[in-house]
Amino acid sequence: MKIHICDKKKKDIFVHLFQTLKNCSSSISMKINSGLIHIQGMDKSHVCLFDAKINSNWFSLFEIKKEINLSFDSNVFYSIISTKSDLPDLIITMDEGDEDTVHIHFIPQEKEPKKGDFKKFFKMPLIEYDYDEMEIPSVDYDAEFSLSSKQITEMFSQLGNFGNDIIIKCTEQDISLTTNGVSGEMRVDIPIDDLGDYSIIEDEEIKLTYSLSYINKMCITNKLSNDVDFLLSNNCPMKISYDLGDNSVLHFFIAPKINE
Repeated sequence: MKIHICDKKKKDIFVHLFQTLKNCSSSISMKINSGLIHIQGMDKSHVCLFDAKINSNWFSLFEIKKEINLSFDSNVFYSIISTKSDLPDLIITMDEGDEDTVHIHFIPQEKEPKKGDFKKFFKMPLIEYDYDEMEIPSVDYDAEFSLSSKQITEMFSQLGNFGNDIIIKCTEQDISLTTNGVSGEMRVDIPIDDLGDYSIIEDEEIKLTYSLSYINKMCITNKLSNDVDFLLSNNCPMKISYDLGDNSVLHFFIAPKINE
C-alpha cells in the first residue's frame, strides 16, 4: 500500500478530518480498496455516526494491491499527521510482510530540498478493533439548507455560551436556531435569502432539539470545506455534510433529543 498527498491544501484537509474524527471516537476503522478510503464509526454514546468516503483520485498517488482494513488509535494517528511541517508531502505505506504497522513519512519530493526541510519518519502500530459497518439508508429529507462553514462555526460557538441544547426550527419563511440556559437565551434568525441553498416541503414545519455541546465538539468545523450542508426530517437523524472535493465527502448523522 502506498498513499501520497502532495497538495498542501489537501494535506491540511486530511489533518483536520482526523482532528474532527478523534473527537468522535478514540478508535478508527478504515477500509481501503482500489477505488477509495471508507471510514465509518460511532461515538461511544451512539448519538453520532460519521461516514467519510475519499476517492482514490483525491490523492496524488494511490496504490492498493488488495482490500485492506486498518484499525488504529485516532489520537496517535492525528498526533503524527499533524506534526508541524511545511512539507506538503505526506506518505502513508504498509509493507506486505508487516501488516501490523503503518509507516507515515514527511519527505520533500524535490531532488534538492530546501535547507531546513527535514525528513520525518513514523511507525504506527495497528490495533484490534471490531466495528460492524452499517448500511446507511437513502432518505428524502423534509428540509435542506447550506451555510458557509465560517458563519455556522461562529454562530454555533456563540450559541454554546448560552446553553447545552439547540432547537432548530425550519419553515418556509426562515430558519431559527435557539438555545437557553442559566446565562439567558440566544436566538439566531436566518432569512432564506441569506442561505446558499434552501428547500423545504410545502407547508411543513420542522422543530427538533439536539445537543449543542455535542455538535460543537464533534461535527462543526470550518477547516474542511467552504460550506456545510444540513438535512433534516422530523423522523430521522440530522445529516451534516462536508464536501472534501473530488467527489469525496464527510457525513455526520446526529440523533435528536427526545422531549419528555
